[in-house]
Amino acid sequence: MIRISQLKLPCGHTEADLEGKIRKTIRYKGREPVHYRIRRHSIDARKKPQLYDIYTVDVDTKTGAKAERKLAASLRSRNISYVEETGYQFPKAGEEIMHTRPVVIGAGPAGLFCALMLAEHGYRPILLERGRCVEQRTKDIEHYWESGKLDPASNVQFGEGGAGTFSDGKLNTQINDKTGRSEKVLTVFTEAGAPGDIVYESKPHIGTDRLKVVIPAIRRRIQAAGGEVRFEAQVTDLEMQDGSVRAVILADGSRIRTDTVVLAPGHSARDTMTALYQRGIPMEAKAFAIGLRVSHPQSLIDKSQYGVWEREEMQELGLTAAPYKLTARAASGRGVYSFCMCPGGYIVDASSEPSRIAVNGMSEHARGSERANSAIVVTIGPEEYGTEHPLSGMDFQRALEEKAYRIGQGAIPVQRYVKLKENYEKRKSGEVANSNAPDPYLTSHDLCIRGQWTQADLSDLLPAWMTADFIEGMEEFDRKIPGFAGEEAFAAGLESRTSSPVRIPRGEDLQSQIRGLYPCGEGAGYAGGIMSAAMDGIRVAEAIRKRYAAPVDKNPC
Repeated sequence: MIRISQLKLPCGHTEADLEGKIRKTIRYKGREPVHYRIRRHSIDARKKPQLYDIYTVDVDTKTGAKAERKLAASLRSRNISYVEETGYQFPKAGEEIMHTRPVVIGAGPAGLFCALMLAEHGYRPILLERGRCVEQRTKDIEHYWESGKLDPASNVQFGEGGAGTFSDGKLNTQINDKTGRSEKVLTVFTEAGAPGDIVYESKPHIGTDRLKVVIPAIRRRIQAAGGEVRFEAQVTDLEMQDGSVRAVILADGSRIRTDTVVLAPGHSARDTMTALYQRGIPMEAKAFAIGLRVSHPQSLIDKSQYGVWEREEMQELGLTAAPYKLTARAASGRGVYSFCMCPGGYIVDASSEPSRIAVNGMSEHARGSERANSAIVVTIGPEEYGTEHPLSGMDFQRALEEKAYRIGQGAIPVQRYVKLKENYEKRKSGEVANSNAPDPYLTSHDLCIRGQWTQADLSDLLPAWMTADFIEGMEEFDRKIPGFAGEEAFAAGLESRTSSPVRIPRGEDLQSQIRGLYPCGEGAGYAGGIMSAAMDGIRVAEAIRKRYAAPVDKNPC
């Protein structure tokens, strides 16, 4: 293959334009079509409104490796090289005999991909998910958003696919992956029905509407390969002997004998983490981030990022709703940054516990709503949790979620940002904030929120030092995106589930100090999104593969 990078064409070009550019670049004079594959695509908006598509493509000239090497060398360009495709390789099996079927706890991205890899290599895993399948879970969530009646067993956090199923479905990661795991994850997603462009877009996403189809397809693939998937199967305890796992205990009292447990419960399984801590599983507190979700008109973001904002013009240029990524350093030294940005999306009630409110962002594949939203969060470390207990970060989250519930009287509390800032400054100076005055500007807008919401004062929701950092970050971001801290900005609370505040330490073999227990994914403190969680699931499956000789016996547990 000949790889060409930095191919530049004006946005709105045709496929024929791209092929013509490729032909010219490699001086291809044949009449037959050029066989190429897009490896990466991004948008160059540095000279907006002049916008350019930037491609990396692999070209197969059908002349063989020797001729392609010679051609690449003759073109004398740093943007042209010869490459060989290798692809992801699952490791060879170890020699230890596996006497029981492995159990994977949690059907989020980490658990799903771990179970998939194990199933397709003969290990017949049992995948346990405390929530329900996507089909039923969707109904439960929609009922909650309409009625306000939360089902703690089936919500935005718990159920097949994990929290990521009801999100924007972003698949970007900052992991420098040389193993091929990221490409494997993207390939599995496309084989399950995800859009084909996720394998090459610089900022790929699937969208909730597509994920509802993709996740069940992965489940069926696990089952077809010999794995078992059980829903409404909450693990409440582990049975251990001589420092090793021997069985998992479910909420209904049943017991599954196993010597291999992958613990991938997600970042919101607080009761599970508490039970495991009491059982003696080593844990430690870790840093995470907390803040508010902020909503803007999507046109404001499009104008800032692209220089164009009219829908028809954007469609002509092949553009979809623009994303952004913002970071700042507050005077306190803490980081403030945007998280889980959802172009053309919705703010959603992502609560999972009674009398507590947590929010998240969600987009469908088309990203077609009129609002953009993102969490604007402040970093927080164990030193600020109040105690040195390993689970103190969870307690910190819960206390603020309870406060958000009280402020919103059971609904998502929402406030115009300029009003939040005004009230905070009044509190800071000792004045009484006018928190009960209705804001007609807010009620006259469609804020694209899924779930019950109400107007309320958010200036006292977060600790004062955190609110100060949040406001400082917002004002800094306004200098980067004019209007970001303006009249059209609305805040909703509370964004508290950015990542797990707990980590279960693991060794080089990816096992906990408890032999046979493999902490995995976001809930165990080793990931921060769909891609990194799925990749960690594959990594844990690799560790099990390297230890154990392949297929377990056919005896039921």
